[in-house]
Amino acid sequence: MFYVYILFSKKDSELYTGITDNLKNRIERHQRGLVKATRYRLPLKLIYYESYLEKPDAKRREKYLKGGKGRGELKIQLHNCLEKMDYKHL
Repeated sequence: MFYVYILFSKKDSELYTGITDNLKNRIERHQRGLVKATRYRLPLKLIYYESYLEKPDAKRREKYLKGGKGRGELKIQLHNCLEKMDYKHL
């Protein structure tokens, strides 16, 4: 399985989108500050994930969610969650 996941940074109220084949391990690495992209954005909270059988499908979805239309749809889908967390780009 491959996972596309969204993290919320409590420090800067921004989102991080990533992909992994081991979600639990990857989140632990983020939380321990071992991932360069999020090291200075701790603490982080996992707010969303999707699973895929094939890596190319997960990569395609990650790319989409990082883009304008995908990010916009994600904001609509997670509106209540993001609002409670004071996400600054609603």
